[in-house]
Amino acid sequence: MESQNVSIVTEFQLLGFQNVLEWWTLLFAIFLSIYFLTVTGNIVIITVVSQDPLHSPRYKFLKHLSFLEIWYTSTSVPLLLANLLSQGQAISFPDCIAQLYFFVFFGATKCFLPAMMAYDWYLAICSPLRYSSLMSPEICTKLVAISWLTGISTGFLPSLMISKLDFCGPNQINHLFCDLLPLMQPSCSNVYITEMVIFTLSTAVLRICFFLTLVSYVFIVSSILRIPSASGRVKTFAPCGSHLAVVTIYCGTTVSMYVCPNPHLSPEINKITSVFYPVVTPLLNPVIYSLRIKDFKDAVRKVVRRTCGIYGVRVKAGFFIG
Repeated sequence: MESQNVSIVTEFQLLGFQNVLEWWTLLFAIFLSIYFLTVTGNIVIITVVSQDPLHSPRYKFLKHLSFLEIWYTSTSVPLLLANLLSQGQAISFPDCIAQLYFFVFFGATKCFLPAMMAYDWYLAICSPLRYSSLMSPEICTKLVAISWLTGISTGFLPSLMISKLDFCGPNQINHLFCDLLPLMQPSCSNVYITEMVIFTLSTAVLRICFFLTLVSYVFIVSSILRIPSASGRVKTFAPCGSHLAVVTIYCGTTVSMYVCPNPHLSPEINKITSVFYPVVTPLLNPVIYSLRIKDFKDAVRKVVRRTCGIYGVRVKAGFFIG
C-alpha cells in the first residue's frame, strides 16, 4: 500500500539563487566570465604543453589536470548559468543522476591527481639525481591512470545508490546543481545507509589524498630548510606553496560539504561554499600552477613568438603579393 502513495518524480527543479534574483544579471556575468577564463586558461596550458617540448612528468600531470579542470567545471557551471537565466532550471531525473556521477567522478580524480603531483614535487626536490629513474614516463603514466580510474570507480556507488531512492515530492532541490546531499533531501526513502556510504567514501578519498600530500610536503619542507640561502629556499618552495594552497582550498571546502557538514548552516551559505570547488579552484589552476613555473612561462613566450612570427610572415607575404 505504501508503494502506491509514492509518486514517480521524472524531473527536479533547481532553485539556485532564489533569494538574490535581483542580482541575477551580475551573477550571470561573473560566473560566465569565470567559466570563460577557466576554460581558456586551461586550453592554453594544454596547447603550450603539447606544442612546446615540455616532456617532464610535471607537465604531463599539469596537462591532465587542465583537461580535468575543464570537464569538472563544465559539469556544474553551464547548469548554474542556465538556472540564472531561467530563474529555476528544470532537469530530468536521468540527466541529474548523470551530472551527479560526472561531478563526483571528476571531483575524486581532482583529489588524487594533485596528490600524485605532490609526490612528483617530492622526488624532484628531495631526490633530484634519481628523479629521472624514480619518475620515468612509464611510472608517470601509471600514476595518472590510477588517478583517473579511482575517480571513475568513486563516482559509481553514490550515483547508483541515490538513483535507487524514492522521491515523493516536492521535486525541488534547493541547490545550484545536482549534488550528493541536496539531492537526498527531497527523498522519502530512508537515506541513512546512503549517507553513511557517502560519508565513508568521502572520508577515505580525502584522507588518502591528504595523507599522501602531507607526507610529501613534510619531506619537501625538511629538504628546503637545508638550503643555505634564503632566496634559494623561497625560489624552491614558491611553486610548491602555490600547489599546496590550491589543494588546501579544494580539500577544505570539500570536507565542509561532505565530511563535516553543518546542519545549522542555511542553504544559501552551502550554495556559496559549493561554488568554490567547481568554480573557483579550476580558475586557480592556470594562475597558480603555470604562471609560477619559470619553464612554463618561457614556453608560453616561445609559442606566442612563434605564432606572431607566422602571422607576421603571412601578413607580409599577402601585402607583397597585393
